[in-house]
Amino acid sequence: MSNIKVVVAGPRGRMGSEALRMIEKHDDLNLVACLDMKHEGERIKDIPGLPAFDAKIFTDIDQCFQAVDADVLIDLTTPEYGYLHTKTAIQYGVRPVVGTTGFTSEQLAELTDLAEEKRIGAVIAPNFAIGAVLMMQFSKWAAKYFPDVEIIEKHHDQKLDAPSGTAVKTAELIKQEREKKQQGHPNEQETIQGARGANVDGMHIHSVRLPGLVAHQEVIFGSPGENLTIKHDSFHRQSFMSGIKFSIDHVMKLDVLVYGLENLLE
Repeated sequence: MSNIKVVVAGPRGRMGSEALRMIEKHDDLNLVACLDMKHEGERIKDIPGLPAFDAKIFTDIDQCFQAVDADVLIDLTTPEYGYLHTKTAIQYGVRPVVGTTGFTSEQLAELTDLAEEKRIGAVIAPNFAIGAVLMMQFSKWAAKYFPDVEIIEKHHDQKLDAPSGTAVKTAELIKQEREKKQQGHPNEQETIQGARGANVDGMHIHSVRLPGLVAHQEVIFGSPGENLTIKHDSFHRQSFMSGIKFSIDHVMKLDVLVYGLENLLE
C-alpha cells in the first residue's frame, strides 16, 4: 500500500525521533501528526533536532485522531501512555504499531479482544530488531535440548521496566519448549535478596541498567561439559527501524492483534 498515513507518539524521544528519520527515508510513508506531552499546535519542523516535517503536534490523542486521517500509530513511549494510545487508536480505527514494553497480561488480553471486535490489525513487539527476534526464536529451539537456562538483559539506565519486554518474551517462548524445572542446588539460598534475579518456572532473569548501553541480551544454556550462549546487541536505535517498517507494511493487512514480531516473519 502506498502513502500510509502515520502518527508518531513521542517524537522527541530517542526512539520516536529515530522513527521520524525512518519515515523521512520512505516515500510510501506520510507523517500526518505527532503526539507529545508538550508543543501543542506546533510543527515538527519547529522542534530543534527533528526532521523538517510540517506535521502538527497534538497533546490530546482524541483531538489528534478527530483532526487527521491516519492509518497507523507508531507508539514508542512508556507503558502507561502506550496502553492508552494503543486502546484509543484501535477505537478510532487506526492501526497501532507499538514498541512500548511493560504491558500486563490483562492489558494485552483486553487489547487483543478489542482489536478482534473492531477487526483491525495491531502489532505489539517487545523488540523490533530482526536480530533480537531471531535470538528469541533460536533460544526457543535450543530450550528443547538445554533445559537449564538463564537470561541476562542489559539496557540503558533510563529504561523504566525490568525485566525488559524482550527478556519476558524470551522466557515465554522458552516455556513453550521447556518443562518447569528448578535450577541450581536444591538448598541454594540468597544471602542478599535478589542475587539470583527473577525466577520464571525455575529459570532466572537478570537485569542490568547502565549508561552507555542501548539494548543487549544473552541467553545462556548449560549442560554437563558445555555451554551455549545466544547473544544479541543493539548498538544504535536504528537497529529497530527495519522491524518497525516491516510491521507497518504488515499491519495494514491484519484484522487481529499480533504480539511479537516473530509471528510476522516467515
